[in-house]
Amino acid sequence: MASNKDIIRATYEASPAEKGQRLQAALAPDASWTEAAGFPYAGTYVGFEAIAAGVFKRLATEWIDYRAEAHTYLEDGDRVAAFGIYSGTYRATGKAMTATFAHLYTLKDGKIVSMEQVVDSAMVTPALT
Repeated sequence: MASNKDIIRATYEASPAEKGQRLQAALAPDASWTEAAGFPYAGTYVGFEAIAAGVFKRLATEWIDYRAEAHTYLEDGDRVAAFGIYSGTYRATGKAMTATFAHLYTLKDGKIVSMEQVVDSAMVTPALT
């Protein structure tokens, strides 16, 4: 059985098409996904369909070459933190951004039950205007 860290790492380290499939497979049916205040998609989404519509479909359509590249993973029992860099160009303004992030995942029985985002939104906001 894969470790919790391996489950989370697999959602970042795949092709764009595989990332969505891997995330969907890793999420508990009632998983909650919290995007930080100040981030364009701030709020909490519950379940894969809400997460996909509220976050990932918007990232795919509103940004050019949007990336979330994790470089460090820390595991502490049922919690895994992923640290990395977001980058991309906001389609509506043509402005690029780069921002650091931390994602804190909680897993139960090998499934993600929650994710909380921390992001330097001050680096993202100028790309939106």
